[in-house]
Amino acid sequence: MASSEQRSEIRASEINELLEKVRASNYKQYLKRIKLTRLRAFQDQVIDLEFPVTALVGPNGGGKTTILGAAAIAYQSEVRPRRFFAKSGKYDDSMQSWSMEYDIIDKTISERGTLTRTSSFRRLRWNRDAPKRQTLVFGVQRTVPASERAELQRCISGNFSVPDDRVEIIPATVAEQVAHVLDKDVSKFSRLKVDPKGKVTLYTGIAPEGTGYSEFHFGAGESSVIRMITEIETANENALILIEEIENGLHPVATRRVVDYLISVAKRKKCQVIFTTHSNDALSALPSQAIWAAFNGNVVQGKLDIVSLRAITGQIDAQLGIFVEDNFAKRWIEFSLRYYGDISLDAVTIHAMAGDATAVKVNEYHNVSPPPVKNFPSICFIDGDSKQNESAEKSVYRLPGESPETYIYHKVLDQIDECAAKLAAGMQLPLEIQEKVTQTIRSIANTNRDPHVIFSQVGERLGLISEHVVQGAFLAMWAQIYPEEVAQILDPVKDMLPKS
Repeated sequence: MASSEQRSEIRASEINELLEKVRASNYKQYLKRIKLTRLRAFQDQVIDLEFPVTALVGPNGGGKTTILGAAAIAYQSEVRPRRFFAKSGKYDDSMQSWSMEYDIIDKTISERGTLTRTSSFRRLRWNRDAPKRQTLVFGVQRTVPASERAELQRCISGNFSVPDDRVEIIPATVAEQVAHVLDKDVSKFSRLKVDPKGKVTLYTGIAPEGTGYSEFHFGAGESSVIRMITEIETANENALILIEEIENGLHPVATRRVVDYLISVAKRKKCQVIFTTHSNDALSALPSQAIWAAFNGNVVQGKLDIVSLRAITGQIDAQLGIFVEDNFAKRWIEFSLRYYGDISLDAVTIHAMAGDATAVKVNEYHNVSPPPVKNFPSICFIDGDSKQNESAEKSVYRLPGESPETYIYHKVLDQIDECAAKLAAGMQLPLEIQEKVTQTIRSIANTNRDPHVIFSQVGERLGLISEHVVQGAFLAMWAQIYPEEVAQILDPVKDMLPKS
C-alpha cells in the first residue's frame, strides 16, 4: 500500500478500463499468455498477462528474468535470445528441449482470435515462429554511472565536444514525463550524439543558476529515468517494453511514479510493459491481476508483498505461517490470537494475499514444499463468502460470516448499548460522547453500501479518526464480547499454535 507521502495518481476507472481492454482483446499486438513448458526450473507453468503492465516479483534466482526473457523471444526484434539465454558450449547442455508456447494477438497477421506461437531450443539452436514487434529492454546496467560506461570513456576529456547539428534539446513530451517522475525541470536538457549515427549518446543539463553540466554529474537514477523515458516516448505504438529491477537507483516515491508513468504509456501508446522488482512501492498502483510471483519453479498470480514472499520461500524464521485474503482478515486473526491466550505471537507470521485463490494456492505450495522452503507449517483462513473449499486436510479454514468487515461491525452493533463506552475509549474518544458513538454506528449500519469502507466512514463521522484505529477498536471489542467465537476460529488449529 502506498504511503500518504505519495499515492498513485492512476484512478480505479483507468485500471478497470485497461483490464477490460485486455479482456476484449482490443489491441493490435498483445502478448496474452506465456506457457513455460520447460525452461530452466519451470515446467508447465502458465502466466496470463491480464493487464498491460505486469510486475514480476520473487527472490533472487526465482525466475523473474527468465520470464522476462521468455516474453522477449516471443517476437522477432533487435532482442536476440542470447540476450537472456546465452549458451556456453557443452556447459549448457541443460538447454536442450527448452520450449515455450505463447497466445498472442497480432492483427497484422489475423484480425480475428488469438494466435499460438512457440519457441524451442533443439539441436543447438533456437527455433521460433515469432511475429515481428518492437521490443525494448532496459537492463540493470542502465543505472551504471556514466563515468563507468565503456562507450562514454571517449567523452571524458577537457576538449570533448560534438558539432552543433548533433545536439538536440530533449523533446517537450519527454521533459513533461520526466518532470512527473523526478519532480525536476529538464526542459533545457540536451542529448548529444557522440558518434554520427547517434548509437552512443550523452546527456547534458542546466543547473538553476544557468551553468551546464554533463551526464557524468547526474544521479544514476536521474540518468536512467531520462534515458528510459526518451526511448519509450519515441517507441512505436503497441511496443513491448521489458524492464529489469525497476526500482534500481530510485527513491520509493520515484519508483511509484515510474509505474504510474508506465500505466499512462499503456493507455496512451497501447504499449505492453513487463518489469521485475523487489519493491512493494512498484506494486502499489497495480491490480492483483497484474502481479506474478516466481519462486522455485512455480508462478503465483496475486498481490503478494515482498515480506509475504519471504515467508513463502522459507526466508522468515517462524513456527507457523498464516495466509489470509486481505489486510482486514489479517488483523482479525491477529486480534483472535491475542485474545485466545497463551500464544507466542512472535512465532506466528500472518500474510494478506489480496485474494482467496492466491491465499489457498500459496498455502498449498508452502505445505508441500521440501526444506528449506517448508521450515515451518502454514494454514489458511478464507472469508465466509469465498468460493474456495475449506479443508482440514489442506489446512484451509473458513472465517465466520460473509464479509469480515460487516460481520465484525454488526456483532459489535448487537451489543452497542453495553459496550459503547469501551468502544469510544478504544477509538481514543472521550467517554462523554458514547451516545454519539452509538448513534453514529447505528446510522452507518443503515446507510453503508460498501463494507470495505464502513470503518473509515465511522472515523470520518466521529472526527477524522484513522480507519486503522477504528478497526482495532471494533476487533478488540468483538474479541472481548465473544470469546467463544475466538475459540471457534482457533480451536481447529490449536495444536499448531506456538505456545508462549
